[in-house]
Amino acid sequence: MAVNERLRTALVRAGLNYAQFAEAVGVDPKTAERWVSTGRTPHRTTAYKAARALREDMAYLWPSLEQGRRRRGLHPELIALHDTRADAPFDLWRTLFTKARERIEILVYAGVFIHEQWPDFNDLLREKAAAGCCVRILLGDADAPAVSERGDEERYGHGIESRCRVAVMHYAPLIGTPGVEVHQHTTTLYNSIYRGDDQMLVNTHVFGLNAYAAPVWHLRREPEGGVFDLYAESFEAVWALSRQAVKE
Repeated sequence: MAVNERLRTALVRAGLNYAQFAEAVGVDPKTAERWVSTGRTPHRTTAYKAARALREDMAYLWPSLEQGRRRRGLHPELIALHDTRADAPFDLWRTLFTKARERIEILVYAGVFIHEQWPDFNDLLREKAAAGCCVRILLGDADAPAVSERGDEERYGHGIESRCRVAVMHYAPLIGTPGVEVHQHTTTLYNSIYRGDDQMLVNTHVFGLNAYAAPVWHLRREPEGGVFDLYAESFEAVWALSRQAVKE
């Protein structure tokens, strides 16, 4: 039987050995080891406990458990679809950035909900950058026509411009920190993108609605690439048109 590489990688990321993992799940260490070495699939209830212990998606670790429940043709990179950003648990963002080791990327106009719910977010970004993680933040330029137009479309008035300025204030203490780059852009924001290594949360935008009322796609990059890479490329395109933010 094939080695479960996804499970092995998840264990490494979680910093758990077989004994610790087994204790968290309530199984024998040899059983946990066989899940990795032979690709054996546990019962659904046990698999759910194991996924929770690793803060991973059960269907990602053991796709066979969901084959009978998922609709045929569901994209392999899609972990979950949340009806609105307000419905998505904030732990998604917390886990995305906490587990990142190589890169953290954010493309928004403001996205101030992160700092509002996570006051120590800047401290995490400093720690990640100090450990070698590349951190890139793209914020909307409050004076850009595209930003004011979005406010009109969402019937948000000048609120978006104000929130863009607040976002710069939140990230300003990080400007000049080695490994952290904070830029501003003037482009139309088709999607807000939050990336942590090979996982990504894409907050789609719907005409007339604020971002908190629009769906969120949770994606995980497949080795052969695909939709994840498409959004990653759009981030790079906006980055190329951006300018470095300055402290006011």
